[in-house]
Amino acid sequence: MQIRAGYEIVYHFPQPTPLILTLNIHYSRASDLVRPDHLITTPSVPLTSYRDGFGNWCTRLVAPAGELRLTADAIVQDSGLYEVAAPNAWQYEVQDLPEETLVYLLGSRYCETDKMSNLAWSLFGHLPRGWARVQAICDYVHNHITFGYQYASPTKGAVEAYNDRAGVCRDYAHLAVTFCRCMNIPARYCTGYLGDIGVPINNAPMDFAGWFEAYLGGQWYAFDARNNEPRIGRILIARGRDAADVAISTAFGLNTLQSFRVWTDQVG
Repeated sequence: MQIRAGYEIVYHFPQPTPLILTLNIHYSRASDLVRPDHLITTPSVPLTSYRDGFGNWCTRLVAPAGELRLTADAIVQDSGLYEVAAPNAWQYEVQDLPEETLVYLLGSRYCETDKMSNLAWSLFGHLPRGWARVQAICDYVHNHITFGYQYASPTKGAVEAYNDRAGVCRDYAHLAVTFCRCMNIPARYCTGYLGDIGVPINNAPMDFAGWFEAYLGGQWYAFDARNNEPRIGRILIARGRDAADVAISTAFGLNTLQSFRVWTDQVG
């Protein structure tokens, strides 16, 4: 199966402004790119690419004063299969975890483990360890939060999402990540494309999706507390401790977002 995935984002800058973008499809899907997601800027500006500390592809540029349009339009080869569950995947003892997973046990900007630990243990401490515990966390978060774009806030963390009981996909992911870390399960935030493939079509405007991965049984598994079911065609862009590490754009100056469009559609 092939998936067309891309975006068109338009900003206005009052003066030349440095910009970091995290918009390229993750290197782990590079071999699946039938048509690459080359970033095109209008007007054309010099671009520099690098890999950040989490392995994500990032782009640096200086946006000129005025309007800047960012576009990409890729075609990705996908298996077309639903994500696989692994109900027997076990949970490591902390002392046995690989060192590279330990950072994903710690609190971060949007995942305030210090404020949520007691709650997490009261909710999930009695449950079986491993996959069943992560799934129970997803079930709880899925039922606790009401989805709505009107609830989006760039400053909202897990504590606020829990108290508000409302948010967007990143808020579901942040709360689930926080609960997992409180239960000594490494969890990392993910962003990417997730279209309505294999599910009823949602006519709401599409956005980049947020989900998370938990380290169980010696590997990372994708979990999605918002949708809370296996999906087809999830395309990773970036991973990090939380959304602060994988912001699609970071501008070092004033700017206005004028328009934003994302597409993820099965070809044919």
